[in-house]
Amino acid sequence: GPCTKCSCSSGKETSKDKSNKKKKENGEQTFIPKIFFGTRTHKQITQITRELKRTAYSSVPMTILSSRDYTCIHPVVSNSGSNRNEMCVELLEGKNGKSCLYYHGVHKLSEHHALKSAHMMYQAWDIEDLVSLGKKLRACAYFAARELMVGADIVFCPYNYLLDPQIRESMEINLKGQVVILDEAHNIEDCARESVSFGVTENQLRAAREELDLMVNSNIRQKDHEPLRAVCCSLI
Repeated sequence: GPCTKCSCSSGKETSKDKSNKKKKENGEQTFIPKIFFGTRTHKQITQITRELKRTAYSSVPMTILSSRDYTCIHPVVSNSGSNRNEMCVELLEGKNGKSCLYYHGVHKLSEHHALKSAHMMYQAWDIEDLVSLGKKLRACAYFAARELMVGADIVFCPYNYLLDPQIRESMEINLKGQVVILDEAHNIEDCARESVSFGVTENQLRAAREELDLMVNSNIRQKDHEPLRAVCCSLI
């Protein structure tokens, strides 16, 4: 049966603040950890959420963290190919006098889920469900999923969201004191390696060396730039 800690045990949703704490009867606060469930691919998240719907925990508040490639519904950005992140940031910053009306409608999605929780109609959902609802409400599914993380008991995401410190920071993920589950954890080594790896071409190295030559010859922070130039020369 349902456990005694999570919200499904009482038959109704419990309120949470941003620190994920709940008040005891004597006024003290107790920390209730979130469950971060990491998978190798987005397809596996779909499979897991489908199984979650079949359990007694289907009504537990959850969210799925995913990239803009899977969640962006802006007609121009979503069809732009490889530069979705850059285009999204430009719209959020209001460059060229344009903004994203879908981002301004994020509250519609979060309030929709809050309303379902209040009426005990909350059900486990998948990325496609959130995107479909976002299109219907004209609300950004990407930022709505991040906002839902505040009140979620279970957070589903790919491995790199948990392993890569830059992604954790940008997504505001704090794993201290939380429960982390890694599905098919034998794939973690490859994912960790990819998180700290990148590729450069010989032309990029030569261009970097030319710029570093200019900095060194111009006597600009030579102590910093000379070692970098030496690395470029060595690799070339």
